[in-house]
Amino acid sequence: MSDLEQTQGEPKQEERSLGLACHLLALAGLVVPFGNILGPLIMWLVKKDQSSFVDDRGKEALNFQISLILYLIASAVLIIVLIGILLIIVVGVAGIVLTIIAAVRASEGEEYRYPMTIRLVK
Repeated sequence: MSDLEQTQGEPKQEERSLGLACHLLALAGLVVPFGNILGPLIMWLVKKDQSSFVDDRGKEALNFQISLILYLIASAVLIIVLIGILLIIVVGVAGIVLTIIAAVRASEGEEYRYPMTIRLVK
């Protein structure tokens, strides 16, 4: 067992902070192209072996961001029939809101599962 993990199952404050970072680093995608994937991916790869909580939060954030990109691509294709414009807005706003909700839950030490997430990273 690593330094970060507790035996009781309740994540330590450091684990909570790292879980929070896994989710909030996805907001880097608002500034850096593919930052929404790279931020959680780097955090997950660096810390996944040190804490099961951070491993779970990192995979969840990464899966959601990959799913979000797929939904945005589908919405972009649907612009041809005009519904895509509305879908891009809805998917974008939902992505930001759900990321913030997941970050708050991680800071509280709770597990959070994003809705409609394709679980590609296991």
